[in-house]
Amino acid sequence: MACGRGPSAGTHALSDLTWTSAAGGWGPVERDRSNGEQAAGDGKTLTIGGTTYTKGLGTHAASTVTYYLGGTCTAFRASVGVDDEVGAKGSVDFQVYRDGTLATASGKVTGADAAKAISADVTGGYELKLVVTDSGDGVDYDHADWAAPQLTCT
Repeated sequence: MACGRGPSAGTHALSDLTWTSAAGGWGPVERDRSNGEQAAGDGKTLTIGGTTYTKGLGTHAASTVTYYLGGTCTAFRASVGVDDEVGAKGSVDFQVYRDGTLATASGKVTGADAAKAISADVTGGYELKLVVTDSGDGVDYDHADWAAPQLTCT
């Protein structure tokens, strides 16, 4: 991305774009890997409900990842879930914000659930913020995957 501009026209894998900030609740946010543990690069293949994903973000509650959109993007979509590396444990809520306003949320997702598809209208937005919360029950085993996240821009 150029300074002051959002992503170029087209559909982009979010993990290929540069975030403006990223903070994980247990270790760093990982590109195209699961959260793993506290060290950078210690994650595995993103896997939700037995399905593997080559692209995505591996996080842990509570986490926030922010991207600059520059008003050029229209849609965000992803499959979300708790990574299989923690078994049926863990529970999180995925939230997508456009310019500080909640655009969509997954509701409670557990390690026993299959991936859940989410999408959000981000038309004209300047900031995309991806948030993972502990769904109100603590952060143990909350390895959260934004699998195959895509951003469509004009």
